[in-house]
Amino acid sequence: MIQADALGLIRGGKQLLIDSNFTIFPGHRVGLVGANGSGKSSLFALLRHELKEDAGSLYIPPGWRIASVAQETPALDDSALTYVISGDKEFMQLQDQLKKAEQTDDGAAIARIHGEMDAIGGYQIEPRAASLLSGLGFSQQQLSAPVSSFSGGWRMRLNLAQALIARSDLLLLDEPTNHLDLDAIYWLESWLLRYEGTLILISHDRDFLDAVITHTIHIDRQQTHEYSGNYTSFQRQRSEKISQQRQEFEKQEQQRAHLQKFVDRFKAQATKAKQAQSRVKALEKLTATAPIEDSAPFQFQFREPAKLPSPLIEMEKLRAGYGDTTILQNIHLNLVPGSRIGLLGHNGAGKSTLMKLLAGELEPLSGERRVSPGIAIGYFAQHQLETLNQKESPIAHVQRLDSKASEQSLRDYLGSFGFKGDDAFAPCGPMSGGEKARLVLALVVYQKPNLLLLDEPTNHLDLDIREALMRALQEFSGAMVIVSHDRHFLRATVDDFYLVANQQVSAFNGDLSDYQKWVEEERQQQKQILRDDKQDEGDNKLSKKELRQQAAQQRQQLKPLLNKIKQAETLMQKAEQELEQVHSALEDAGLYDADRKNELTELLKSQANWQQQLEQAEATWLELSEELESLNDLS
Repeated sequence: MIQADALGLIRGGKQLLIDSNFTIFPGHRVGLVGANGSGKSSLFALLRHELKEDAGSLYIPPGWRIASVAQETPALDDSALTYVISGDKEFMQLQDQLKKAEQTDDGAAIARIHGEMDAIGGYQIEPRAASLLSGLGFSQQQLSAPVSSFSGGWRMRLNLAQALIARSDLLLLDEPTNHLDLDAIYWLESWLLRYEGTLILISHDRDFLDAVITHTIHIDRQQTHEYSGNYTSFQRQRSEKISQQRQEFEKQEQQRAHLQKFVDRFKAQATKAKQAQSRVKALEKLTATAPIEDSAPFQFQFREPAKLPSPLIEMEKLRAGYGDTTILQNIHLNLVPGSRIGLLGHNGAGKSTLMKLLAGELEPLSGERRVSPGIAIGYFAQHQLETLNQKESPIAHVQRLDSKASEQSLRDYLGSFGFKGDDAFAPCGPMSGGEKARLVLALVVYQKPNLLLLDEPTNHLDLDIREALMRALQEFSGAMVIVSHDRHFLRATVDDFYLVANQQVSAFNGDLSDYQKWVEEERQQQKQILRDDKQDEGDNKLSKKELRQQAAQQRQQLKPLLNKIKQAETLMQKAEQELEQVHSALEDAGLYDADRKNELTELLKSQANWQQQLEQAEATWLELSEELESLNDLS
């Protein structure tokens, strides 16, 4: 188990932890929560042995294998599949050992390494890596693409897959959902629930925490506090604790007032001096207790827009894309005050393209986009964090929007977004991603928008600012369109969902639970269901004879593919039989005598050859089976 005893940690002259104690047992899935800057990531660095504690101790069982997500991804020419496989350090070490043993023709070492490789499932590593990448949203074609061809968000997915493929006793995940869409989050939740090691997770996604963790450690006021249960359970327990401590504080305040009254009344009287002195001592003991406040550091609201024209935007038969590439087509969308729309769909389906279209940052390829006079668009997107002037302060950014506002009013305004005191005058360059996101959000709110376009607004925001943003959006009188992977945030702010899929934008008849079911079904199956619905309505009816002819024609078309699958199955069966014979021969203890070295070498070569053929046959069979399944779905 992991044991912290009187743990103290200082970073950059700031005391993060003082006299902190906690215990994490094997198999626990722990959510590490607390405000930004409270020390969560520093504690991770401590667990990875990158930092040393400044006081107390942190015990981690010796020999535990620790996996975490790399924060940087080199622009390599290696394929995505190869890059992910390199995350399995044990496999890579055995690969290096095997090469050296083969170069020195060390038969005994070769046999031992092959046995170890088999024990760790090394011969199945490619399918395992492909499965992880598929779950995280990579297509079959992307598996062979070089790492350098992927954008930053997709590279972070590659790093996540690297961490998941490693056999680990302790898995450390710091905001793993930041670069994932809902589809991948659903998959990751399922994977983590099957993970057999100990998990420590930092996340600001409440639903994700609730689905995954079994225990919570809260860092608050430089102390760690342990709770059993998921995030919702932690919130309930903490609220009860705060309520009890507040009641205790109020009770002590009453006692203090009563004692102080006695002291003030009788301290000058000699006959009562002794009793008064005892009351003074009692007062000193009571001052040790202080109230614990359930603070809400962020409190803001959207200002009433100057106008609320209706409709705000109308789109008719719109087609959007880049150059000759069409991303979305035949878009019909009207936004009126009070519209609260959440966009759903796979990564790359066109959600951000639609947001740019609404914001006017992307011109339609065809169709009509009508904008009402008086519209004021507040657009929040991740790329806008990069548009901040790195040398300027938050207050300078707001002053550009309103040069007539007093400095004090701007300081008060920025204070509601967490920029208090000197923070309002500090340059943006050294700010964290969360602080920059808060500043961009403050700039959006200040401009009194009547149409809000929020593209992943909760990335980098901690739970306090997310809650403040949700409260403000619930009171917002204009229209809003939101793209977010935070399900709690969507449920709290959105009334209607639209699905972006297959180049279409259409109303989604359901909630997030329904969308999860939709995600779990293949897109081709969805198309088949739609075709079946049309057939039920009487369209495209076929006679029994025509159906038989169609089935016969389909079997004839699929025959070459079925033959290839059968060939692959035959080769797999033969390779398995040959490997079984080789394994039986390798069990002969006398085989490892010096005079039988050549025989051992030949057997090991045969084993490697048949193992390679088996893997190739399995890969071929898997690819052909997927192709057959796709063709069946299309039929």
